[in-house]
Amino acid sequence: MKETEEVLRYLGYRGKPADERTLLTIESCISELRAAVTPRSLSLLLPVKFDGDAVLLGNLRVESGDLRKHLSGCGEAYLFAATLGTKADFLLERASKIDMSRAVVLQACAAALTESVCDEAERELSAEAAKRGLFLRPRYSPGYGDFSILHQRDLLGILQAQKKIGLAMTQDSMLVPTKSVTAVIGLTAERTTCHIAKCMGCKSLNCPFRKD
Repeated sequence: MKETEEVLRYLGYRGKPADERTLLTIESCISELRAAVTPRSLSLLLPVKFDGDAVLLGNLRVESGDLRKHLSGCGEAYLFAATLGTKADFLLERASKIDMSRAVVLQACAAALTESVCDEAERELSAEAAKRGLFLRPRYSPGYGDFSILHQRDLLGILQAQKKIGLAMTQDSMLVPTKSVTAVIGLTAERTTCHIAKCMGCKSLNCPFRKD
């Protein structure tokens, strides 16, 4: 199962076999999360323009050479946000007080489920883009490269994420609920392997989440 493979990757197995107890715990945690959470996502399509190293997403100006490179060739982009909701945080907090080993697995399962929710939302956006002969670039989140994490607040504000899906940001730039994502997803007429890969152009060769 792809989801289990994702969880094992988050747990650091990276191709190494997991014991039966770990696999059963993963299955149990995934079931617990799926029964409790109500994932939500939203997106907004905006025009993309460039000004030097700055990217203009509608009226939002982002000073980021990395984001500019990632969106090169894109005339539009989605601002995107998704969350598992507050119940995921409740389950994680409760597990951390009762069974830390299970809490670690639950944390990995929640991360994998968040990724799955984003992927499903992207498939819907991709289908809409395909009707116009366009393709999606992989989502690129604040905090990657020189795309400041502070821009998370801009994305949330433009999307009205707190009002629409209950997603906000603390003064320390943490998303609340924690199992949430904000990102920019470019649209381009050129199809490349970049649209299939999920490393989002990350420069960190030692990142445990790289798939290549």
